[in-house]
Amino acid sequence: MMFNGYNEELVQSIKSWLREDVGSGDITTQTTIPAGHESKAIIHAKESGVICGLPVAELVFEVVDPSLTFTAHVQEGQMLEKGTVIAEVEGSTHAILTGERLALNLMQRLSGVATRTSSFVQELEGLSTRLVDTRKTTPGHRMLEKYAVRVGGGANHRFGLYDAVMIKDNHIKGAGGIRQAIDRARKNIPHTMTIEVETENLEQVEEALAAGADIIMLDNMSTDMMKEAVARIKAKAPHVRTEASGNVSLETVRGMAETGVDVISVGRLTYSFSSLDISLDLNAKKEGPVS
Repeated sequence: MMFNGYNEELVQSIKSWLREDVGSGDITTQTTIPAGHESKAIIHAKESGVICGLPVAELVFEVVDPSLTFTAHVQEGQMLEKGTVIAEVEGSTHAILTGERLALNLMQRLSGVATRTSSFVQELEGLSTRLVDTRKTTPGHRMLEKYAVRVGGGANHRFGLYDAVMIKDNHIKGAGGIRQAIDRARKNIPHTMTIEVETENLEQVEEALAAGADIIMLDNMSTDMMKEAVARIKAKAPHVRTEASGNVSLETVRGMAETGVDVISVGRLTYSFSSLDISLDLNAKKEGPVS
């Protein structure tokens, strides 16, 4: 599993999600399929895309019933064609069907994020600009969705409000200006923490430079203004990193990257994507004890 120590928290989340879905029991499976019945199920792609969430799906089935056998037939992050067999699950039919929807829901959504990310990464081929996500994630699913961004070839921005200073327009208004906001932050953070400032025009870029920002975000700028901003920043403070944000699409991302920005952050990686269509079918059924 590749969740950087997140496993135990993920297990607890899976148990909670199963309680939401299963409640007092899977009444349909319990009343239609004999206890002890066993099956083999195949999980397959119904459309092409980047697969993500195999270890998550495996963990779901493990939580439902540790005796289930989960066998992956593709690699995490692999581009799949429609019809590809992704994995097999074998064991208790009751357990397979009880865990089916949660496992598929998670894998479909994560594969959607990874596929969306991959499409943006492909647009940046040959350029040094890095594609990153944002905090625009589904509540309770941030770690998983940011994991899916990495699987799709992107990188992660900050994980929350706690791991970097990002001074945005409302902070600037509340503090009384860019310099005031940066000065106050600098006095109250560790020397290892960076300060990023959101700017909307060249005047604010100059203010952020003069105040000593570590990263300057160029927000909702035209490509011409962005190119000028990058040139000024690199000329005056080449160590300062630049980030473009706002109105980024597959049609605009390469042009933004060609302005020379170091990073482009894209919120729609995790809030505007289509889940990949993935299905589970019982196959090669093995008869178990009938009660």
